[in-house]
Amino acid sequence: MRVRVLDLPDNTRGALWIILGCVMFSAMTTVVKLLGGSFDSFQLAFFRALFGLFAVMPFFFRFGLGVVRTRRLGLQLIRAVCGACAMLCGFYAITHLPLADAVSISYARALFIIPLAVLFLGEVVRLRRWTATAVGFVGVIIMLRPGGEIEPATLVAVLGAFLVATVTIMIKKLSTTESPESMLFYFGAVSSVVALGPALLVWRTPTLAELSFLMAIGALGAAGQYCIIRAYRIGEATALLPFDYTRLLFAGAIGFLLFAEIPDNWTVTGAIIVVAATLYIGIREARLGRKVRPSQPAIDPPAVPRD
Repeated sequence: MRVRVLDLPDNTRGALWIILGCVMFSAMTTVVKLLGGSFDSFQLAFFRALFGLFAVMPFFFRFGLGVVRTRRLGLQLIRAVCGACAMLCGFYAITHLPLADAVSISYARALFIIPLAVLFLGEVVRLRRWTATAVGFVGVIIMLRPGGEIEPATLVAVLGAFLVATVTIMIKKLSTTESPESMLFYFGAVSSVVALGPALLVWRTPTLAELSFLMAIGALGAAGQYCIIRAYRIGEATALLPFDYTRLLFAGAIGFLLFAEIPDNWTVTGAIIVVAATLYIGIREARLGRKVRPSQPAIDPPAVPRD
């Protein structure tokens, strides 16, 4: 099975990592939504960062302190601060908006990530990929049905989308020299400090049962982040972006089953467009990967930073 997976085109393997990350993030979002009535979003973000940092500690016991070795400390810190701010915006949107709306608005990052990837990563984007990604984003717009007064939480969600796009580009640049474990460590350490101040202003001591759910938020978030980092380490950002739309399907199902949110016709129509665009890009990238194969198999670099 490992040989077959490694034999897949880089963008296809990256897509598999993206989908797995979406499952993890959807589970984390569900817990955040459930706890949103008891805890402020700032405190939830702090525990997400803190327990996410604890989740990567086992790597220290396995690989030693070399895991945190970095060649780009400045970019690591900038990425961590932007990631912390994006997390604060995202958690605020999740706890103040319907789950499907919060997840849908987060896909506004598609407006930012493709030009950022072209400008800062030098990626070549073909017309068909531009078109398919644009069509997928049109599906998101259909689900949003913009009009009327815009809630402050909506603007916060859009800001979070821009920050996520910025972080995605930085992850792609960092992944050429840095290990996923080091990026997770610096994000956990820096974001814990960034989120601590706002969390103290609204602090409420959790019970033991609530603490277990807060730990789950950190673990699921760290696992999802690890999957995304691995994805962008081996695939092109603009090719992998549409596969993140699968979170819409998970959000719709979770909203219906747990929060009695019934998607209307506009939401269903938008979701169909998004899924169709994602499938088109996936099939096309797989065909292109079979036509143009590298001279040597693409194998993931080791998890530990190399000397």
